[in-house]
Amino acid sequence: MTRQLLLIGAGHAHAFVLEAFAQRPDKTVSITVVSDSPFAAYSGSVPAWLSGECTLRETQMDIAALCQRAGARFIASPAVEFSTSERQVTLADGSVIAFDVASFNVGSTLTLPQVIDPQGDAGIGASALPTLLAMRPLSSLHHRWQALREEVAQLPAGARQSVVSVGGGAAGCETLMSVLAQLHQQRPDIHWQGELISAADTLLPGAGWLPRWLTARALTRAGVRVHTGVRGRALVPGGVQTDTGEHIEADILLWATGAVGQTWLQQTALPLDEQGFIPVDASLEVTGQPGIFAAGDCAALRSSPLPKAGVYAVRMGPVLAENLRAACHGKPLTPWQPPRRVLALIGTGDGRAIASRGAMGFSGRWVWQWKKRIDARFIARFNPPFND
Repeated sequence: MTRQLLLIGAGHAHAFVLEAFAQRPDKTVSITVVSDSPFAAYSGSVPAWLSGECTLRETQMDIAALCQRAGARFIASPAVEFSTSERQVTLADGSVIAFDVASFNVGSTLTLPQVIDPQGDAGIGASALPTLLAMRPLSSLHHRWQALREEVAQLPAGARQSVVSVGGGAAGCETLMSVLAQLHQQRPDIHWQGELISAADTLLPGAGWLPRWLTARALTRAGVRVHTGVRGRALVPGGVQTDTGEHIEADILLWATGAVGQTWLQQTALPLDEQGFIPVDASLEVTGQPGIFAAGDCAALRSSPLPKAGVYAVRMGPVLAENLRAACHGKPLTPWQPPRRVLALIGTGDGRAIASRGAMGFSGRWVWQWKKRIDARFIARFNPPFND
């Protein structure tokens, strides 16, 4: 009897699942993938794209082509409803897909800041609300980035613009430096000022002192002022308001903090934690839901809470593939052991990068070239050999 395997979302972990079934086909398993686009961005390459070093297409995995290799059906419509009891999913186009085994790899979104605008939006200018660029969800970032760049193109020559990033983790630091590099290139006639707000008392909480120092040095080189121990709370005319009521001037606000689960999951019977993520056991099976799995940012590993970073989805991928195959055949599942330390490669927007692993850290142009080679190999692994 054919088992119906449903992959909801086209994240990094599901790319490994499709690769595994392409390499070892199983005629007793019918695979369907549902996602909003046939292309999925690889998060590691996003900084290079933001800084203008590569095109959007060069950051993407061709999920539709990967489905063809795996003998899977691809449907370009995202899930909007999910029934655990009827074991079916409803898509945005209204179609209903039944499943025996399902897996979520749908990423995360952000809790956006509160907006306080008693004057009303007056457009670009000192009294206007800052232009907000939310860094999640990743799947639609290119639309938001393009809209921001179109606004920047309309600015008068000689204008002064303050770009503020909220979030002192690797994503917040890397995003700010990459965005500033591209904006400098797009409009060299504008006076750009960068600022970073970190709720923690230090940059890169959890990293060693050397990676933190290297990141602080890179931010200084990029002309960025850093505010630690400050939490951004709301957009207000002309800037961002902190939790202590301080006003920090901003024309453009990059929001890279407050990751939460996809909002539509709240309408399902899936168990969710306080942030809206799906709790999973060591096998990546959803707690209390046999035959339903989750991986990547949308999952919350009960035994060991993990940062929301693509590297963990990549590490989960092979075990998720093994366990989905096992679940389809009623076989025992394999536990996934999260790595104690992972290598983080942080682009600094100036042709350099920082490598961070535990207390170790080093930087240079060679690190950036190393990072680009790693990212290119990863994307090529899942794409057709001669991809346009």
